[in-house]
Amino acid sequence: MEKKARKVKITRGEKLLYSVSVLAFLFTFVLKIFCGATLGNLSIDTEKVRAKITSQEKTNESLTMQVNELTSFDYVKDVVKEMGLAYNNDNILVVDE
Repeated sequence: MEKKARKVKITRGEKLLYSVSVLAFLFTFVLKIFCGATLGNLSIDTEKVRAKITSQEKTNESLTMQVNELTSFDYVKDVVKEMGLAYNNDNILVVDE
């Protein structure tokens, strides 16, 4: 007995289904790559901003220390002496209500 080979026919609906499946897989693959690249860029930008914030905080701390040094009573007293002025306790008035 001879077996006849059956020819498998693919219908239009199956072709459409296979095509849509392949396109969906490719779209998912491309979308995953695109989202990964975008996420990487956002991470890099975030780290750059954090570095700038850290640098600015150090600068602010340094400037705060300088302000505290320049407004200290001893520094003001030295500047007043250099300008030829004297500290006179008799000129200080205390107002009580």
